[in-house]
Amino acid sequence: MKLTDALEAKFNDQITLELQAAHVYRQLSIAADSQDLPGIASWMRAQAEEELVHAQKFIDHVVDRDNDAVIGALEAPGLSSDLSPQQIFKAALDHEQKVSESIRALYRAAEEAGDLESRPLLLWFIDEQVEEEATVSEVLGKLDRVGNDGAGVLRIDAELGARHADLDTED
Repeated sequence: MKLTDALEAKFNDQITLELQAAHVYRQLSIAADSQDLPGIASWMRAQAEEELVHAQKFIDHVVDRDNDAVIGALEAPGLSSDLSPQQIFKAALDHEQKVSESIRALYRAAEEAGDLESRPLLLWFIDEQVEEEATVSEVLGKLDRVGNDGAGVLRIDAELGARHADLDTED
């Protein structure tokens, strides 16, 4: 069943937002790299890659429904590379919250249109966003607890780097 024109436009907006999220995470990885925080940088790069996968899931859904998937204009993230680790994760959390609200709005629009075929995909994304926000919030909480303690920040950096090194070996 084809998406309505209005839902197609909303899905395309979501595709663009997911790609925008990848840009945000990539910029945040640059901020971490510039401060010699390779673990945080690696974590942010992995998140950027995950956002590309998310965009592809939406693209596949639109195409599978015999609609046109179109990427909109992507803006520069507008983030500097001199952010503190706390600011890096606060920016990540802010963007995740924006993505979460967009997905909830897309779900409401699909429900209003009676588009049952989109429900499984959107419910998966709603669950995914709960996990994403919780993970980023947890790291931000740890960073807030250690404050400007360099050793504490480096421990968190090492922890985040080890997590993604383990994930890289699982593929």
